[in-house]
Amino acid sequence: MSTAKKEYKRITTKSLVEMKRNGEKIAMLTAYDYTMAKIVDHAGIDIILVGDSASNVMAGHETTLPITLDQMIYHASSVVRAIERCLVLVDLPFGSYQGNSRKALESAIRIMKESGAHAVKLEGGEEIAESISRILTAGIPVMGHLGLTPQSIYKFGTYTVRAKKEDEAKQLKKDAKLLEKLGCFGIVLEKVPAKLAKEVAKSINIPVIGIGAGNGVDGQVLVIHDMLGMTHEFNPRFLRRYLDLYTEMNGAFKNYITDVKSGDFPNEEEQY
Repeated sequence: MSTAKKEYKRITTKSLVEMKRNGEKIAMLTAYDYTMAKIVDHAGIDIILVGDSASNVMAGHETTLPITLDQMIYHASSVVRAIERCLVLVDLPFGSYQGNSRKALESAIRIMKESGAHAVKLEGGEEIAESISRILTAGIPVMGHLGLTPQSIYKFGTYTVRAKKEDEAKQLKKDAKLLEKLGCFGIVLEKVPAKLAKEVAKSINIPVIGIGAGNGVDGQVLVIHDMLGMTHEFNPRFLRRYLDLYTEMNGAFKNYITDVKSGDFPNEEEQY
């Protein structure tokens, strides 16, 4: 018997836990600017992630590592000004929390105070437990991130699927339960086997959001530039493109160029 979908005027961390309990999937997308965030929020998204993926899709870096805390606050502030309903979650960037829990708290406080965001996300398990605990003591909601952790790309050396081996899978399950125990309100699982991700989602009471983690979890997240087809070089198995904006925009730009050069734009009705 299906449960009636509850309507939420504002999505909070409490809402997300309720959604998991009620069997309602959670929809999450990235956004990095006011205009895009406004469209996404009005469409009814549950969570906007202001991801450190801005380093890739907005700034053109090869990895997520170069983006700074100041830049994340800038993007988050732009998104927060646009939203009315969804929860805004912000990545703590590389170097702002690892190995120093006091610095982690200072970074999280800056994001919350200067951007107006609702929560932060950190990559890692037991190795960052102290940082997570310190942030939570300040009343700042934290979402964890396990599996493939892009900020550790130079450690792993590849973006391949994680936790395929038994020892790594065991550690991931242990870390997921630890994050729940510490007080995280949810976890992102990136590029792990679907069977393992489903097992993790069933073993804890907080939502598990997947990206390349199958459909047995509590929700999904994609980078908005990828799902809209604005990027065309990136083709992982988990990506579904809902539009082909690269082709559509390219065509529009070419038409504009042609119209300008031919003198067709602006026409009589498009001038004062």
